[in-house]
Amino acid sequence: MVLSAENFLLIGSVLLFISILAGKTGYRLGVPSLLLFLAVGMLFGSDGIGLQFSSFKQTQFIGMTALSVILFSGGMDTRIDDVRPVMGEGIVLSTAGVLFTTLITGLFIYGSAILFPKIISLSLAGCFLLAAVMSSTDSASVFSILRARNLNLSQNLRPLLEFESGSNDPMAYMLTIMFIEIIQLNNLSAGVMIWTLVLQLVLGLLSGYFLGKIAVFVMNKINLDYSSLYSVLLLSFALFIFSFTNTINGNGYLAVYIAGLIVGNTKTVHKKSVMVFFDGIAWLFQIIMFLTLGLLVNPKELLAIAPVALVIGLFMSIAARPLSVFISLIPFRKISTKGKFFISWVGLRGAVPIIFATYPYVAGIKGANEIFNIVFFITIISLLIQGSTVAYAAKALGLVCPECDHKDFAVEVPEDIAVTSELLVNKKLLAGGTQLKNIQMPEDTAVIMIKRGNSFFIPHPDTELKEGDKLLIASGKEEELKEAYKRLGIEKYSVYRE
Repeated sequence: MVLSAENFLLIGSVLLFISILAGKTGYRLGVPSLLLFLAVGMLFGSDGIGLQFSSFKQTQFIGMTALSVILFSGGMDTRIDDVRPVMGEGIVLSTAGVLFTTLITGLFIYGSAILFPKIISLSLAGCFLLAAVMSSTDSASVFSILRARNLNLSQNLRPLLEFESGSNDPMAYMLTIMFIEIIQLNNLSAGVMIWTLVLQLVLGLLSGYFLGKIAVFVMNKINLDYSSLYSVLLLSFALFIFSFTNTINGNGYLAVYIAGLIVGNTKTVHKKSVMVFFDGIAWLFQIIMFLTLGLLVNPKELLAIAPVALVIGLFMSIAARPLSVFISLIPFRKISTKGKFFISWVGLRGAVPIIFATYPYVAGIKGANEIFNIVFFITIISLLIQGSTVAYAAKALGLVCPECDHKDFAVEVPEDIAVTSELLVNKKLLAGGTQLKNIQMPEDTAVIMIKRGNSFFIPHPDTELKEGDKLLIASGKEEELKEAYKRLGIEKYSVYRE
């Protein structure tokens, strides 16, 4: 069966439906949903039911579009206040960490190619190209697995991992393009390479920041007749930011992530409905992207490269990634050794490396099919082994923190409310009196609900508070609320922008 315009909607709707059912089953079994989306595509592909799809160029386009939306959505969901304490670590991991991973893995692959020339037929530049393609952690996989498991981690590890995965694709992309050019031109100076890296990063950062600010301004000033159109408007901005930044030789992946951070952390009209829209469309694009990749691959070809791909994949997981993480984080003391091991383990491969693996094929690089199949096999292994054990690894290393930023109240408040905050009552808070009215809060701030044990109730000023109660606070003045917390000696609290 050939995928054509006539049967596209029929086949597409069936694949989406089956993928959603597979994802639900996978969640119960502890298997990452994204791996099952990939498996559905392979099942329906040329070596399965027989659906014919073999266009690397179309796959690349679908992947670029999907990644731009996924990264924008991931940026919107990331709170800058959470990221700020680990910004330095995240930037180093997403740049130097990716470079170290490429160098270490590339040298290992080249050594393997010398020892086993019949198994790996890549040149030195080809070995580094393969390593560069696989060097970044996959944002779609990390966002999906951490949020689906609702893992609350100590040492700010969750925002660090999400920030790293959302911001390290640009470095991997630039290294991939660079090694393709080295192979094609056979001569590329170090100065040109460094200039290209810097230009892409700087233009991507500036484009994402300023266009994100413009998107916020337009959203708040345009005054559309239908609230649903604000989501469509923002989607058009996300796609424009990605494509425009690429056009001016900046990095579109970095730009959309930065723009998403700007939009998600700024007050905009109809923000709740926009966030819900992007959450849904990000899932849609993830499914479409993994299905497309599953359809593209020929599973029979994976058998030939399975031994070497398995060796490379294991080396990356237990050697290259940990070495890169530990070397990159040498200047930072806040993260423990256990934390570094966990960061190493969550170096998930996913759709991003497979999408990047289409670039050598489209560019006509010798050995491109070998690179694609190796990357695809390693992605399956990574999602199956690492993706399925993220929660277990966190528990085994003692990094799960139930009280860290755990949202107990599933309550929606009007968008005019600046923030909601969840606060755990302790002895220090009760020192000035046990009644609610004894807690001095700023104007435009109120405790609107209390959780005691497994029960919820609406309080009044004379309500007696008990140690262990959880307060839901709504405030129109975020900075004044934080100042009040400081005066009360409160160190642990959660703030959510609606």
